[in-house]
Amino acid sequence: MSEAAARETAEHDVETLRAATDRLLEAAARLDDPDLAAPSRLPGWTRGHVLAHLARNADALVNVLKGRPMYPSPEARDADIEAGAPRPLDEQLTDVRTTATLLEETAAAVPDWSARCELRNGVTDVKSRIPFRRLIEVELHHVDLGIGYELGDLPADFVRRETDFLAARFSGNAVVPPIHLTAADGSTWRTGGEEGEPVSVTGEPAALMGWLAGRTKGEGVDAGGARLPVLPPL
Repeated sequence: MSEAAARETAEHDVETLRAATDRLLEAAARLDDPDLAAPSRLPGWTRGHVLAHLARNADALVNVLKGRPMYPSPEARDADIEAGAPRPLDEQLTDVRTTATLLEETAAAVPDWSARCELRNGVTDVKSRIPFRRLIEVELHHVDLGIGYELGDLPADFVRRETDFLAARFSGNAVVPPIHLTAADGSTWRTGGEEGEPVSVTGEPAALMGWLAGRTKGEGVDAGGARLPVLPPL
């Protein structure tokens, strides 16, 4: 991808990300402190953990765009989330808003969106994909808060792109059996390993994406009588 095309993609995704972040903040502002202490849909995490993670993830992606390590260490990442989780709502919202703004300002100064960057665990990507990676965090964790925003509410374009992303992520993984995905809108994907006959899995686009993303155990998808493959954690 040329630098011009990479920049166009990134700038589009930054605008989309801004709207998604505003949507999440508006919804979270209707909570109160006891709501934040209640469990989220992520095992072992309260809603406060989810918001603290979103803020620290924005900081981490600023580091990525500036060529620094994403996190000092896995232990530091986890400790920061734990430390931030019990804070009152106003502090949480200010933190998410402030760090999102910093990330957007950092993105505006990226000199070459086609350059490669390093994330966690040795994963690399082009910088132009970072705004979409952040969009994934914001959209899916909005659902994880369990405050009325569901998989079916996710924008259709996001669902398609996230399914593309996840199918590519599992593609070639020998732990995952070969899978042929067919959405109700006719979209198809091939993912998983190469050995054996593919398992055909069908469903609404959001249901397929939610299953691939580990947000459901397969509700709303159908393997045609076969056993639904078990996917490794992301």
